[in-house]
Amino acid sequence: MKIIKWSVLSVVLTVWSVLASAQIGHLEKELDGRFNFYVVNDMGRNGYYDQKPIAEKMGELAEVIGPEFVAAVGDVHHFEGVVSVNDPLWMTNYELIYSHPELMLYWFPVLGNHEYNGNTQAVLDYAKISRRWCMEGRYYTKEFTVDKAGTTIRLVFVDTAPMIDKYRNNKEEYPDAGKQDMNRQFEWIDSVLTVNKSTWTIVLGHHPVYAETGKAEGERLDMQARLNPILKKHKVDMYVCGHIHNFQHIRREDSPVDYIVNTAGALSRKVKAIEGTQFCSGATGFSVCSASDQDLRLYMLDKDGNVLYVVERKK
Repeated sequence: MKIIKWSVLSVVLTVWSVLASAQIGHLEKELDGRFNFYVVNDMGRNGYYDQKPIAEKMGELAEVIGPEFVAAVGDVHHFEGVVSVNDPLWMTNYELIYSHPELMLYWFPVLGNHEYNGNTQAVLDYAKISRRWCMEGRYYTKEFTVDKAGTTIRLVFVDTAPMIDKYRNNKEEYPDAGKQDMNRQFEWIDSVLTVNKSTWTIVLGHHPVYAETGKAEGERLDMQARLNPILKKHKVDMYVCGHIHNFQHIRREDSPVDYIVNTAGALSRKVKAIEGTQFCSGATGFSVCSASDQDLRLYMLDKDGNVLYVVERKK
């Protein structure tokens, strides 16, 4: 009886392995010759709640698709953030979790609300400690060349907690949020996008403009009133965020922007459709963003590396 049980288990594991390999092989073909990078967020759980398996899957997939870098869209550290560059959470939430050799890439982070629970300056200063933690400021922009023909992609990393009154007005829990000049940041974002000539443009921040969630509605209303007019004015291709711990893709008739919520890299939440929802899923995982001269895609992957949905924009 034990032999039969182990035989059945062996068959199941073999089938799962074959399916996983086929999925990775399919992605390798689709993404070959394209400019690829990862998007991950809401993952600071000391390796628990799928964080470590997802990190390993990211490394495994990186072996075949060759991502250029990782965009870390906030809440790398959950709960109370970090107190210093020497906080042990840097090891238990980040360095020892994303330890796969293929993840020794540049990481471009933004601050999330949980980073604002702690010492936000320490999150910026960690760039002096870790060679892969490339945080140039609370907000910054990067442009990359996609191909030899000169196709380019611009990423604008923004600091969203100071845009939201819930955080600005709560000095006890979020001591640094109210100290930031949000109008200066909005002027900077507008100036960057005004002179932007890139083929593709993505703005990345932690908090959503539109999303289905039980979190305070005021968060989204502040983002809709303050950041969204700039996104719409400059017709950015995608606004990519985290915070809600599930996958969502929203398109609205009153906006040219694709609004994308990337799921949590650890511990996801249930989700349902709202106005404009094109897709939603409560799976944990990560995303692969991929650009060429013809199109811009964002692949939503679950913890096993299965493609759940693809957002696509064409020129």
